[in-house]
Amino acid sequence: MKKVERYFYPAVFSYTEGEEIAVVFPDLSVATSGVDDSDALLSARELLGSALFGLEEDGEAIPAPTPLSDVRMEKNERAVLVDVYMPSVRQAGINRSVNRTVTLPAWLNAAALEHDVNFSQVLQEALKSQLNIG
Repeated sequence: MKKVERYFYPAVFSYTEGEEIAVVFPDLSVATSGVDDSDALLSARELLGSALFGLEEDGEAIPAPTPLSDVRMEKNERAVLVDVYMPSVRQAGINRSVNRTVTLPAWLNAAALEHDVNFSQVLQEALKSQLNIG
């Protein structure tokens, strides 16, 4: 099944004097905040991507978004339609860590342990050097 490239979900921005802007996605039961509208929108977009990516990865159903016109709000709230481009979110998820088993001589292992060598860091640096990657 083809994955959705872009999702659009309503978020409720709540404004309270002297506090950060609270942002809630009613359809997903997740929330974030921001110091101003721009920060709140960026936080909302990041949260939306993370929440939907998690649902996709877990094989859970993605709830249908409520139409923006149907979102209930209080006097100090505004409904905002937030979008997220999922290919970018999915690509970022590829950068997660994986375990690898390596074999090395016992004497080299002992010497490295004696010097508190971080095996993961050394292997990453060596691989980057070998592959000519930043």
